[in-house]
Amino acid sequence: MRADLAHIDCWIFDLDNTLYPAKADLFGLIDIKMGEYIQALLGCDPAEARRVQKAYFLEHGTTLAGLMRDHGTDPHDFLDYVHDISLDRIVADHALIDHIAALPGRRLIFTNGDAAYARRVLDRLGLSDAFEMIHDIHACAYVPKPDPAGYAALCTRHDIDPGRAIFFEDMARNLRPAKALGMTTVWVNNGSEAGHVDAHADFIDYETDDLTPFLAALYGE
Repeated sequence: MRADLAHIDCWIFDLDNTLYPAKADLFGLIDIKMGEYIQALLGCDPAEARRVQKAYFLEHGTTLAGLMRDHGTDPHDFLDYVHDISLDRIVADHALIDHIAALPGRRLIFTNGDAAYARRVLDRLGLSDAFEMIHDIHACAYVPKPDPAGYAALCTRHDIDPGRAIFFEDMARNLRPAKALGMTTVWVNNGSEAGHVDAHADFIDYETDDLTPFLAALYGE
């Protein structure tokens, strides 16, 4: 293990566009489902549904958060609908599987999605046994990253010392609260929609466009 990360004993990963490439564009499929849901909810056309969806995403961190606030949307109903997609666009990266398995200490998922969807993705990626737990949007009381409350809840509930933890995330703005708690941060800058928004060196310790070679380099490979 490289000396600058030798103190890390808790490895925390975002899910979408972090454990698989953003070019797989699962969010493109989820976007379609969100648009359908919003059209049915608001009785609007596709253009208006997309405007509402993206505005909520940028303002609140997730579309769901805005829909819950303004329309009382049931989170289980919404998440079940929008995550009902094919995962054929993603495949297992066997090098990544090996590198994650070799990490010393605990390994966790912290996602704005829900655990049921996360388990499907992890199974498709060959990572279903790689993580001890999934801290999802339900565990965050539907307050998504980058709200600091979810990060604090993660650390409290799972007895994490932020000073010994590292967080990998494709959305730069979601790293700010992690850094404020004392975590080491890695921006997986691989082309996610709005991934660069509010990016700043003050809260980004490392940057990579591909998680697999970054983890390989931890061991000098």
